[in-house]
Amino acid sequence: MKTYTPTLDSAVLDRLRNYANLFADDFPQSKPARWAGVYIQGLMLDGERKSIEPLSRRITLPNNLISKDPEQALQQFVNQSPWDEQNVLRRYRSQLAQTFASPQGIFIIDDVSFPKQGTHSVGVQRQYCGALGKKANCQVAVSVHYNTPTGHYPLDLRLFLPECWLTDKTRLEQTGVPLDQRRSLTKPQIALELLDRVRAEGLFGTAVVADAGYGVSSEFRSGLEQRKLNYIVGVTGDFLVFTEQPRWEKPAATPNGRPRTRHRLAPGNPRPVSLGELASKTRLRWVRWREGTKRNLSARFAWLRVWPGHGWKTGQCANAKALWVLIEEQADGKFKFAFSNLPTNTSCIAAVRLWKSRWPVEQGYQQLKEELGVDHFEGRSWRGFHHHTAMVLLAYGFLLLEKQRLKEERERAKVTCQRQVKKGALTQC
Repeated sequence: MKTYTPTLDSAVLDRLRNYANLFADDFPQSKPARWAGVYIQGLMLDGERKSIEPLSRRITLPNNLISKDPEQALQQFVNQSPWDEQNVLRRYRSQLAQTFASPQGIFIIDDVSFPKQGTHSVGVQRQYCGALGKKANCQVAVSVHYNTPTGHYPLDLRLFLPECWLTDKTRLEQTGVPLDQRRSLTKPQIALELLDRVRAEGLFGTAVVADAGYGVSSEFRSGLEQRKLNYIVGVTGDFLVFTEQPRWEKPAATPNGRPRTRHRLAPGNPRPVSLGELASKTRLRWVRWREGTKRNLSARFAWLRVWPGHGWKTGQCANAKALWVLIEEQADGKFKFAFSNLPTNTSCIAAVRLWKSRWPVEQGYQQLKEELGVDHFEGRSWRGFHHHTAMVLLAYGFLLLEKQRLKEERERAKVTCQRQVKKGALTQC
């Protein structure tokens, strides 16, 4: 799905103002509501930086909004004004769901990183930075996206707070982290909370897809099971699995009279193997999952039933349910792996297509970063960070609706033309 940014002519600006007005009731006062539309406009205008200072020089104020210092007004809107971004995002999701929600919807979990120079921005520390592909000084936020046959868009985003921040009350106070957010949460735990939030609003979703950063967490996979959600999530090649259902001995008294408290692998039962070893011994076959713009997208895969083998020596995985494992051989010969609880009758091609449904997230991030400046925020506060990212999501939503409107206009024009050809008024469309 290609990104789309329209020319901001008067008609588009009128539609943008109408779109921004949909959120007016979610702001405590009318003035911040008007600045929301201005901020979204600034994010969509051409410009190398989408931070407040350069953004303020590009915007056009509506007739009902007068300011001698737009930069200061936008700083106030983003960093100080006490509007609740969750109220705004709830309405954003509701608006987009009216057009794009689908029973075939898929939730995609990912994170996004923001490289930083200093140590004062909320949540910043030296950690793995996906934007740079290595450890670096950065912020990391967990996000949940939604992919349907008609569109893809981000649903929500929340900053991850490392432990070094949670134990530093001074920094928490200086950056205005709310008391209810000062909790020790892993990224998978944040992801589950985001999922609960968007699903509580009634959004359709058949499955969850995530990379190994989330799939390696047994707590995350169990959380999805508890929520009765199907998933296909990445794991690493060192994970152990049984290729046949293992036999276990129940705890029983030992010869010296001391009772065993753990299950034990039955004598003669094959031991588990790593996914990496399994891949080297498994026959893979070519699967084409999508037609690309230049060529068909295909790779070699295997789709196998396995039983988790983690902690087998102490019986931790005794009686664990069977899972699917998807093995993918990449172009460089390396393997990728994913666990899945999809039904037993799921075909390999269906699993591959679901696994590859993550690709729009990459394009979405490209637009969020390169066109809308999600990573251009230069403030330090929790409120400012989440206010800025909320406005970026709203801008993304407007562009998606504009793209859909243009598509529908073309389809209507095509139908009208075909009717004219049928009547003989035109020779061709």
